[in-house]
Amino acid sequence: MLGLGLAVGPAAPAATTPNTNLLLLSSNKQIQTNFSSSSFLTPCSVRNAHLLHSSCRTIKAMAAEDTFTVTTHDSKSPASGNRLALISLSDKKDLALLGNGLQDLGYKIVSTGGTASALESAGLSVTKVEQITSFPEMLDGRVKTLHPNVHGGILARRDQKHHMEALSKHGIGTFDVVVVNLYPFYEKVTSTGGIEFEDGVENIDIGGPAMIRAAAKNHKDVLVVVDSEDYPALLEYLKGDKVDQQFRRKLAWKAFQHVASYDSAVSEWLWKQTTEDKFPPSLTVPILLKSPLRYGENPHQKAAFYVDKSLSEVNAGGIATAIQHHGKEMSYNNYLDADAAWNCVSEFRNPTCVVVKHTNPCGVASRDDILEAYRLAVKADPVSAFGGIVAFNIEVDEALAKEIREFRSPTDGETRMFYEIVVAPKYTKKGLEILRGKSKTLRILEANKNEKGKLSLRQVGGGWLAQDSDDLTPQDIQFKVVTQKAPQESELGDAEFAWLCVKHVKSNAIVIAKNNCMLGMGSGQPNRLESLRIALKKAGEEVKGAALASDAFFPFAWKDAVEEACESGVSVIAEPGGSIRDGDAIDCCNKYGVSLLFTNVRHFRH
Repeated sequence: MLGLGLAVGPAAPAATTPNTNLLLLSSNKQIQTNFSSSSFLTPCSVRNAHLLHSSCRTIKAMAAEDTFTVTTHDSKSPASGNRLALISLSDKKDLALLGNGLQDLGYKIVSTGGTASALESAGLSVTKVEQITSFPEMLDGRVKTLHPNVHGGILARRDQKHHMEALSKHGIGTFDVVVVNLYPFYEKVTSTGGIEFEDGVENIDIGGPAMIRAAAKNHKDVLVVVDSEDYPALLEYLKGDKVDQQFRRKLAWKAFQHVASYDSAVSEWLWKQTTEDKFPPSLTVPILLKSPLRYGENPHQKAAFYVDKSLSEVNAGGIATAIQHHGKEMSYNNYLDADAAWNCVSEFRNPTCVVVKHTNPCGVASRDDILEAYRLAVKADPVSAFGGIVAFNIEVDEALAKEIREFRSPTDGETRMFYEIVVAPKYTKKGLEILRGKSKTLRILEANKNEKGKLSLRQVGGGWLAQDSDDLTPQDIQFKVVTQKAPQESELGDAEFAWLCVKHVKSNAIVIAKNNCMLGMGSGQPNRLESLRIALKKAGEEVKGAALASDAFFPFAWKDAVEEACESGVSVIAEPGGSIRDGDAIDCCNKYGVSLLFTNVRHFRH
């Protein structure tokens, strides 16, 4: 029996609408009406293939009995006890597999629009949802399944007598399986060339999420599937005779997660259409499991790696979306180190090599000859470079690959350098072949440069910190000379290079550089003086005439970091300025004939 949306109310003026209008509500059905002269029926917007009623019509009763019944000759009606599966898909991957599997198991398939057509094209028998609702799709597809005959059949609890009595009263059948995925909103709004606002709005799914949430809520009785990868597991489960509530709960969790991710994309998109503020009052970040990891920072910590699926991250580059061509699976620390190396090397305009250990760049060099840049980067700290990550901002070709494979440590000239990871924007075919031959474990990553302007998130206990990414480069700022001596052009170039390096070193950070090559760095010390001394020790005699960059201002100058730096022989110092003792730093540099540059930009990195 089909349930019809009809209202019974007080008598009204007679209408001349013939009774045949009611007979055309559903094809191949016989409808008989009997009601008293004091009653009338108001079928609102009743439609069929022949007659379209745009308004409610009043129909005068023609008989003495106050009843309205619908009879059907279709023994496979949804109300007749058949197991029902509702399928409504935007992505129709493996639809034939699903449909055939369900039909073979005795399920009657109810479907919508294009999904129904696709199933019929595959030779499957389908009941269209209009036959269930006795109401056609309307409002350009906005209303298809938002109907009690659909949602009642999904949400009814089988163990609640009054629920089942209500379904019986209204001639509604129950759905045992609901398979739905959503309009491709994510793909539409991130497509090349963008999308008009109105088109974006029209791609926001309403009926789909409603069905998914309804089925997931009632998962004890209804199996809900949103991912084609789960079709085989669903069919296998239906073949069995055991009730596995954990399986049902897992599908329900996945369904709610699917809708939550979908809604987060809609929310993110609408916020960006509304304001330029990067920090909304509420923020949801959808992340997708890419791989479980062997362990976290340490073996006793469990870990996994997730990819950020925010709209802002689409085609935005970064290590998370890098292609791994070779080597062992990435570890937790591998991701951190590779990210640090890639972020650093990507900031340089000229051919550059960066070597990273424990997220700190221990060697950086830029040269027209990338082979020379690689050698100099390793030479800066060969002990730290061993077992580190090496990154390039240009293609790795055959010559560079051979150099990486064969290069010996500068410490003894014999030990072949070992690396955990090589990362570059691309590789030639021969270059990749040679690198694969260096080690079975060497991880070879191909990554795209991070876009500027990203939102940076970091977790603290019970909360998150959000900030703009630190995208400033030497070209974005002014190096202001505050001393009597101005730097020569080459010295200014060295200061800019050191300043770009120091922003990637953990605070307190000092970098010494000359001729586009890092000579020494000091990182992570509680006081700036100790970081300076570590950097000076690594630079050795090469510090003479070099540039020094500090990530923050010097709180003291005399008999402290500034004076020690001047005494070491550096020719130029670059720092943000802003200390109450800036005057001391200027006086100290003037005494030793050192150029001092204020950048007015701090580069703390914690």
